[in-house]
Amino acid sequence: MDKKAKILVVDDEDRNLRLMKLLLTSFGYDVLTASNGGEALEKVHDIPPDVILLDIMMPQIDGLQVARQLKREEETKIIPIVMVTALNEVEDRVKALEAGADDFLSKPVDKIELRARVQSLVMVKACNDHMRNYQKELEAEVAKRTEQLRQALKKLKEVSLESICHLCRAAEYRDENTGDHIKRMSRYASAVARKMGLNKQTVEDFLYTAPMHDAGKIGIPDHILLKSGKLNDKEWQIMKQHTIIGAQILAGSGAKFIKLAQTIALTHHEKWDGSGYPKGLKGPKIPLVGRIAAIADVFDALTSKRPYRMKPFSLEEAFNYIKKERGRHFDPKVVDAFFAAKDEILLIRESDNDNNLLRDGLKIEKRKQCSASHTSLHIPFALNLSKGERYRMAPFMVRHVHQERIVKRCLMHYSNMSIKVDHKM
Repeated sequence: MDKKAKILVVDDEDRNLRLMKLLLTSFGYDVLTASNGGEALEKVHDIPPDVILLDIMMPQIDGLQVARQLKREEETKIIPIVMVTALNEVEDRVKALEAGADDFLSKPVDKIELRARVQSLVMVKACNDHMRNYQKELEAEVAKRTEQLRQALKKLKEVSLESICHLCRAAEYRDENTGDHIKRMSRYASAVARKMGLNKQTVEDFLYTAPMHDAGKIGIPDHILLKSGKLNDKEWQIMKQHTIIGAQILAGSGAKFIKLAQTIALTHHEKWDGSGYPKGLKGPKIPLVGRIAAIADVFDALTSKRPYRMKPFSLEEAFNYIKKERGRHFDPKVVDAFFAAKDEILLIRESDNDNNLLRDGLKIEKRKQCSASHTSLHIPFALNLSKGERYRMAPFMVRHVHQERIVKRCLMHYSNMSIKVDHKM
C-alpha cells in the first residue's frame, strides 16, 4: 500500500483551514494545518510535508517570510510551496516567486484546480526525494569504494615497501645485521624528516627510498665488504665506489621516488664540512634528503654489529657522537631534528630489537633427546615438543610482557612448536 502524501495548509482563518482540509482529505492526502507562520515553520521541521499550501497575508510572519526561510534551508528547500492568495497583481506574484513559491492558487480556490496542482507537485516532490536519496546512496557508495581503494593502496604500498626491502637485501644479504639496517635506517630518516616539517608525502617516501641507499654495495667484493678491521687505502677507494654504483643502478627511472632514491644513494656519505664522498659536496649543496639519510645511516651503523668493529656503540655513545659531529659531518638543523625525534627513534630501535629476539638474543641450540618430554629454557618459557627433540635457549632477560608474546610467536613461526608458558621455571 502506497504511503499517503502529507499536505501542510497554512492560513490564519480557521474557516479556510477547515475547507482545505476537507477537500484534500477527500483527495486521499494526510492533512496538517497551521494558523500562522511560526507554527508552520515548527511543523515543517517536526513532520516534513510533501507540499505546502501557504497563505500570503498573515499577521506577524507572513507567507513570503515563511517561504524565504524554508527555501534557505537545505532540508526544506525542495518542498514545493503553493501560494494561496487573493492578490492577483503581477507585482505580488513576482514577489512570491522571488521568495521561493513554486505555484499559485487564487482565492476562492477551485476544487479541480486544487486537485491538479497538488497532484502535480506531489509528483515533483517524490521525484526530488528520489534524486536526493539516490545522490546520498551514490555518495555513500563512492565513499565506500574510496575507502576500499585507500585500503588497497595502503596494502600495495606495504607490499611495495616489503619488496623494496627484500630486493635491497640483494646488496646486503651477506651480512644479516646490515640487512636489518636498511629497515631501521629508513624509519629513522622518516622520523627526522617529519620533525623537520617536510610534507607528508616526502616523509612517507623515505620509507621507500632510504632502503636503497646502499644498493651499490652489490658491486663491492666480499673480501672488502666483510673485512674485519680497517680497510687499507686501496680497499677504501673501492668501498667508496658503492655510492656511484648505487646511483648508476637507480639511474634512468621516471618514477619520482626512484629518482629520490638515486639522490640518497649518491649523497648519503657527503659531509656538511665538505670532507665526504664521492663528490666532496659541502653544506647546503648536499641535497636535504642526503643529509637526512646520512644521520640515520650513521646512527644505525654506530649502534649495530659491524665486521670492522669489535662491538657496537652504546646509545649514549652514539648520541654523543652525533652531537660532536654537528656542523662537521652533519647539517646542524638535521641534528636538531634528530634529537627532537629522539623518543621516536628509540621506539623504532626497541621495536626492531623485539622483532628480532630470536636472531639477536635467543640462539637456539638443537640437540636430540628422545626421552625428554619438554624443554628447559633460561627464560620463563617451556616448549612442548611433539618429536622428543630438545631445544636449549641462551640466557636472556625478558624486559617487557609483550616480549613474552613475541618470543612465543617467533618460536612457533620458525619451528612449528606448540608452546606453553611456565613461570615457575
